Amino acid sequence: MTEPREHRIKRLQMRSMRRGIKEMDVILERFARANLDAMSEADLEVYDAMLSENDHDLYQWVSGQVSPPDPYGALIGRIVAGLPKPAI
Repeated sequence: MTEPREHRIKRLQMRSMRRGIKEMDVILERFARANLDAMSEADLEVYDAMLSENDHDLYQWVSGQVSPPDPYGALIGRIVAGLPKPAI
């Protein structure tokens, strides 16, 4: 049985805010709230798969310490683009 889109989005929102490390809770919850409703089914598939990755790996990708693997490069770029810019 296929999961209805609205259920999938709610599930992904919950998974975005219930991570292993607080930094990723904040980053992914903000991204999910702003973007999931407008994402294509293909993009939701990639996001769902990315949420299964280790939080420490995700944080390194988002912070630019390590390049993300190919399936997640564009998505990580979108996440980073939505982050607030640090005041200098």
